[in-house]
Amino acid sequence: MTKFPGYDGKRVIVSGCFSGMGEATARLLLALGAEVHGIDYKDCALSLASFHNVDLRDRVSIDAAVGAIGGRVDALFNCAGLPQTCAPLDVMKVNFIGTRHLTEQVITLMPAGSAIASISSTGGLGWSRRIPVHKEFLQVAGFDDAVTWSADHADIVREGYAFSKEAVIVWTMQTSFHLIKRGIRINCTAPGPTQTPMMKDFERATPMAVLDMATQPINRRSTPEEQAAPLVFLNSPAASYVNGVLLPVDGGFMSGMATGQVEMAALSPTKAA
Repeated sequence: MTKFPGYDGKRVIVSGCFSGMGEATARLLLALGAEVHGIDYKDCALSLASFHNVDLRDRVSIDAAVGAIGGRVDALFNCAGLPQTCAPLDVMKVNFIGTRHLTEQVITLMPAGSAIASISSTGGLGWSRRIPVHKEFLQVAGFDDAVTWSADHADIVREGYAFSKEAVIVWTMQTSFHLIKRGIRINCTAPGPTQTPMMKDFERATPMAVLDMATQPINRRSTPEEQAAPLVFLNSPAASYVNGVLLPVDGGFMSGMATGQVEMAALSPTKAA
């Protein structure tokens, strides 16, 4: 097994630990000696230090879990998410609004040297074209006001998935500038299509040709374990000078787009998984 330094005895939180990338991340952290505290809407079968049923659509649920975990937290892994087949406001709450609120609560427990890693998506690659909109959105502080903004801007939020994943990216970059002053790093990944239980939802909502295009040039979907390892690296001391980064974990897809080897016209901003 690849060894990442610095997780022995570290207290970490993994959201979305029931399945997929979150479960793979929690399993890897357990193998590396971390004290893992999990949160999810569904029960987790892993032998964790603690597990808390949390609905990221509910601010009170989030606050209760963070209060129950308490103590020092050395790393937070934001892995929970909903696909575009769910109600747009639910998608926004889980993928970004609730995730941001969870992070803000956990930050109060984090000493200097801690780190945060969140999962975005290649589905959020439109972020750079909508920075002004996202900066306006990010100025809306608080869970409830962010939900109201999302409801009032349904024409922008649309199905919720792409916008929420874009928001994770811009929020990560913006927040990193300030958090690092406290010695806390924050980064995010952009997975390509990954064979998790949620993939069936992407297959229902997205033409197969688009999903296949998003696997180029490696021409296969990733495994949850291939997504977990980069997250664990980003929050490890080995990445101590990595901050505010969007790390593509997509088999070369973004490189292909940047160099014109993947046809952008084949993809709409809301279709990549």
